[in-house]
Amino acid sequence: MELHGKVALITGGASGIGAAVARRLAGLGAHVALADVDAAGGEKLAAELDGLFVRCDVREPAESVKAVEAAVARFGGLDIAFLNAGVATGSGMGEYFDLDRYRRAMSINLDGVVYGVNAALPALRARGGGQIVATASMAGLTPMPIDPLYAANKTAVVGLIRSLGPAYEPENIRVNALCPSFAETAILDGLREHLGTFPILDVETVADAFLRILESDGVGQAWPVVPGRDIEPFRFRGVPGPRS
Repeated sequence: MELHGKVALITGGASGIGAAVARRLAGLGAHVALADVDAAGGEKLAAELDGLFVRCDVREPAESVKAVEAAVARFGGLDIAFLNAGVATGSGMGEYFDLDRYRRAMSINLDGVVYGVNAALPALRARGGGQIVATASMAGLTPMPIDPLYAANKTAVVGLIRSLGPAYEPENIRVNALCPSFAETAILDGLREHLGTFPILDVETVADAFLRILESDGVGQAWPVVPGRDIEPFRFRGVPGPRS
């Protein structure tokens, strides 16, 4: 893949999947801008990759705008927006419901994607097009009883991306979703006891899937990443249409 000189903004880029993708993109010649609340981790990785770190809380729309502007100012434009920041919900329902944790997870996992898309669009248009990839989850494609609120915000991300894909394709902006199963990231903290022997993805496998999305020509697709399975877009079943 030819990415020399391309500019990528990665939210949640200081660790986990975001860091793995950042290293892969930098290795292919891209300039990377890391946006995260983890300043120590982000600055260290940015120095390693000769990239840029911008402190960014994706819950605030202006912070995403600031991150895009910083990437454009440093590298001259934006070609790829990887909207990857995410957290586990840490809240159940009923007696286990925690309003603050719920709002935090929804605002990071869903609002952060919405704000990120809005912030990235002008810069991508100025470039004549580009790509937006949002990290959703297998929890956006199948039930997740151990964290139903996480499934709710990730299902919303999948629905958003499926609709944005065809909406922005005429502008040469391709929008797709990355849907890993359980990957070795901080999101697993507090969940491991529920997973039993379920195999955990290495973040490098998820980075492989991200690059497959960049290479593809599809839009509005959700790409599952599951241990032992081929990396390919999910085939959604058609919905019933109206009858006359």
